[in-house]
Amino acid sequence: MGLFSNRIDREELKPGDHIYSWREAHIYAHHGIYVGEGEVIHFTRGGQEIGTGTILDRLLLSSSPTHSANNPCPKCGDQSNLNGVISSCLDCFLFGGHLYRFEYGVSPAFFIAKARGGTCTLAPSDLPEDVLCRARYLLENGFGVYNVFKNNCEDFAIYCKTGLLVITNISVGRSGQAASYVAAVSAVVSSPLRFLTTSFSGLALVGCSMYCISRLVSDIGVRRDVAKVPVERLIINPSALDELANTNEVNRLIERPGSANINEVNRLIEPPGLDEQAKTNKVTKEE
Repeated sequence: MGLFSNRIDREELKPGDHIYSWREAHIYAHHGIYVGEGEVIHFTRGGQEIGTGTILDRLLLSSSPTHSANNPCPKCGDQSNLNGVISSCLDCFLFGGHLYRFEYGVSPAFFIAKARGGTCTLAPSDLPEDVLCRARYLLENGFGVYNVFKNNCEDFAIYCKTGLLVITNISVGRSGQAASYVAAVSAVVSSPLRFLTTSFSGLALVGCSMYCISRLVSDIGVRRDVAKVPVERLIINPSALDELANTNEVNRLIERPGSANINEVNRLIEPPGLDEQAKTNKVTKEE
């Protein structure tokens, strides 16, 4: 683990680790949560995904299980038709690639120095037991509809590690990979500063600066449009965040991750009548 590579040996794995493996000549990485005993819980592209209409749709096929129906894994069985949140052995997850561990709680300088997105975040990780609880809960209940920019395998792993969700629809999700792609495009076409210089070195400096800044402000540990959401409430009302994203009340409540007013956000995403139902159940139990 270090500045140039997050690659680790299997012996270094611990339950609750956020791991990933590069696919297709390091163009895209697949992410998951290691839960111990050689098992990984991860979010794959399947029957409910939203395509992008680009070459990314083909690349995302690499996040599917390794073995086909004609050659099932002796440990996992036939997973060729599975989608959503699934459990696989480490070999199927790695897909023949190397093993890497995602880093949490890094410094801004370290984050910027790691020029490739999807490898680290400024956000701190929760305790391993909390991470494993979320991963196993979502394995049973799902993680919604796959979206390459807003709800992908890295988003799943980051949520398991931090419990943080983006509560607006104005930008990409928690994924560092998606943020880095958007930052790269922004650095090329969106910066008015590129007109201030015509030299190659000047253009490179401007582009690099814009790329680093865009990546940093999009990181889950820096953004202000996130809230810590208990996994049980996420499953109870999975569409609530989309509904809230367009409301002024949520924008008023947005603060730093994990800070004040999170209870208010959680109250808003709770389904109507949940409190009343809980009170009714309590009265019935007392009777």
